[in-house]
Amino acid sequence: MLNHSHIHTHKTTAGHHAHPAVHGHAHRHSQTSRAIPAPKPAAAKGTYSKIFRWHKTDAAAQEPHTVEIAGSFTEWQRVPLTHDKIHKNWNLTQHGIVSNKTHHYMLLVDGKPAADKNCDGYAIPHGDQEKEFAIQTARGPRLFMLFAQTK
Repeated sequence: MLNHSHIHTHKTTAGHHAHPAVHGHAHRHSQTSRAIPAPKPAAAKGTYSKIFRWHKTDAAAQEPHTVEIAGSFTEWQRVPLTHDKIHKNWNLTQHGIVSNKTHHYMLLVDGKPAADKNCDGYAIPHGDQEKEFAIQTARGPRLFMLFAQTK
């Protein structure tokens, strides 16, 4: 049985780029007053949301009990997709994915790695945590890549 997902991306504006200036107050009667320098803004990383969708491709196959995603953007914690019985698919909108970074992830159907034909590529797992979720391919264990490049 070949399992795959359809993935759609939607950008959000979690990164803030406008920083109000902070002005000091000069006293008219004091010659020693000076402007207070503006504090340096914290480096805010841009983030976005991504919709993950999965549906079974084999009509004769039994519907799975769980479909989950785990990846670098979830700190490798399993996050369940919600089953939509009307449209016969599984969905998740994952918020807060850091942009301008390549993420690794895996789809899990009933706890087992499942193919994602819409991934951005394959990556060799690094470390025990990534190896735990890897899918076996002809070239060895692999994870899926998500190119999180937003403008």
